[in-house]
Amino acid sequence: MLRIYGSANSRAIRVLWMAGELGIAYEHKDWLPRSPETRTPEYRALNPNGRVPTIDDDGFVLSESMAINFYLAKKHRSALSPANPKHEALALQWSLWETDRLDRQIVNYVQHTKALPAAERKPAIAEAAWKEVVPALDVLETALTKSKWLAGPAFSVADLNVAAALVRALSIDLAKWPRVQAWLNTCWERPAAKKARAMREK
Repeated sequence: MLRIYGSANSRAIRVLWMAGELGIAYEHKDWLPRSPETRTPEYRALNPNGRVPTIDDDGFVLSESMAINFYLAKKHRSALSPANPKHEALALQWSLWETDRLDRQIVNYVQHTKALPAAERKPAIAEAAWKEVVPALDVLETALTKSKWLAGPAFSVADLNVAAALVRALSIDLAKWPRVQAWLNTCWERPAAKKARAMREK
């Protein structure tokens, strides 16, 4: 059976969402980043970085949430894994783009404007992050004016990976980017997405 290590309050939310889309059974180790469980020799043997998520799929161990989702979608022959090589390349492009342009930036912005206690927020970090978030969202908005989805004619691993990473963007004003807002809300209205989000908010 598939075992997923990582709390929904981490990047593991992407993997939990994917497992829900695929309808596959799994065992869940609900571990937060940097929790004591991730520091044990047993876990470090699975993931020397000590990060989450990690999966153990009947002995095949893999980390990095984007890679995990590509693997799971392809293994289970899901329509979420684009069959067209060009669409697959686009899915990779957008997943890698997100990790570089929006992943840490959106986290820093929301942490230092909303999530952290007021006394712990650092406006300078929020401002610097926002300066990177804006052009990235501009790029995403432009892409979504050309196509409803990021990698082909239907929702795919590309949309799941990027939308899952932007879960924090659900709490900010995206009026300047109406297509991003509509796309993001559509992605998060999927039943598997709602289930993953409920795990995060419990």
